[in-house]
Parts: sequence; C-alpha cells; structure tokens
Amino acid sequence: MTPSNETKKAVILFSGGLDSTTVLAIAKSQGYSCYCLSFRYGQKQTIELDKAIQSARESGVAKHLILNLDLDKIGGSALTDTIAVPKDRDSEADQEEIPVTYVPARNTIFLSHAVAWAEVLGASDIFIGVNAVDYSGYPDCRPEFLQAFTAMANLGTKAGVEGSSPFIIHAPLLSMSKAEIINTGISLGVDYSKTHSCYDPAGNLACGRCDACRLRLKGFAQAGVEDPIDYVKKSGQKKTAG
Repeated sequence: MTPSNETKKAVILFSGGLDSTTVLAIAKSQGYSCYCLSFRYGQKQTIELDKAIQSARESGVAKHLILNLDLDKIGGSALTDTIAVPKDRDSEADQEEIPVTYVPARNTIFLSHAVAWAEVLGASDIFIGVNAVDYSGYPDCRPEFLQAFTAMANLGTKAGVEGSSPFIIHAPLLSMSKAEIINTGISLGVDYSKTHSCYDPAGNLACGRCDACRLRLKGFAQAGVEDPIDYVKKSGQKKTAG
C-alpha cells in the first residue's frame, strides 16, 4: 500500500526567506513530515540563516539540518565575493541578463545535497522555492532546469535506479507571482515578519534597493498587504515598508 501524505517525509530546501518559508507552509499543509535543509555557504550575510533556524524551530519540523559549504572560496557572486550588490536595477533589464547576485551552480549544489539526504531518509519528495515569474533571471530557477535535474537524480542514485518511488522535485511557487506567493502564505498562517530577503542588509534592516528587496516590496504592494519587516531609507533612516 502506498503511504498517505501524513506518513511521507519531504526534504525542504529552506533559506529562511519569503519563498522557502511559504514552501515549508505548503508542504506542511499537505501533510508531509518536513526535514529542512539549510546552508552556511560563505554568504556575506547570515541574517536569513538566523531566520531559518528560528522558523524551523517554531514550526516544529521533524529535523533542521545545516550544512557548511565554502562557496566563498569559489567566489564569482556578489553574495559570496567582494563584488558589490547591484541596487535600483531597471525592472525590464532584470529579465534580460543574469545578475552578479547569481551564485554559480547554487541550486544544483543545494539540490544534490537534498537528494543525498532524501535518499538516506527514504524520502522521494524534495521541495524548493524557485520561481520563474517574479525572479532575478537566474538560470537555475527555470522549469527546464528542474526537469533535467530530476532526470539526473533518478539516473544517478541507488534510490532512483532501484527504488519503487522516483524522486520528485516540487516547486509549488514556480508559476506564481510574488503577490500570489504572499497571499498563499498568509492563507496558511505564515508570519512574514520572521523572514528575510535582502542581499545587502544594514544590520537587521533590509536595504530596500537590491533585486530581492524590490521583488519583495513589489509583491506586497500588489497583494495589498503591508510588508512587516523594516527597511533602510537612502538617508539611513528606518521605515516600515508598505
């Protein structure tokens, strides 16, 4: 007999950001026992990871595993290297070029670790919060990437070759706008004040000007909901964004 969702395990790639927190809420609403996987990968800011630790603890997940990776030694990204985080980018250009905040092969690396842990756990379901509508142009947030990775995972693992349940990569936010993601999360009881999205925060304050902040602010505005986190004005003063 195939087990019901109530007994199924799922690995959730969990950064502590808006999208992954929404994905965790979706997986829990579907009855999965959630195993959250986060990374300390050499990113210049770790506020998001702090939020992930807090949210996973408060959400009562089955386990929260944090792995250490030295992607800063590879560099090549504004998130892990000395490259400046771009601010106030033109929204049309966002979809036409891959920005320097792209971390080389990050989702490939993260998903590979998720597959390895899922294989050990006996789980076939992996959730990731990628989005192909309101996103910053990353190639590893596209449906064709997820399809290819899923095929590779099932060809290159014992569980995929010998197991009765092939790996499934769930990307429930893939075709949603940021506003739809926010409304979905709110309907599931997500407290977005406990999330972080900024690439270049000043202390605990989001900059309000990087791609991640701009997408988040746009999403809350279109959803007609006030963003509960604090931002920095250009003058350096704090404000609550709406």
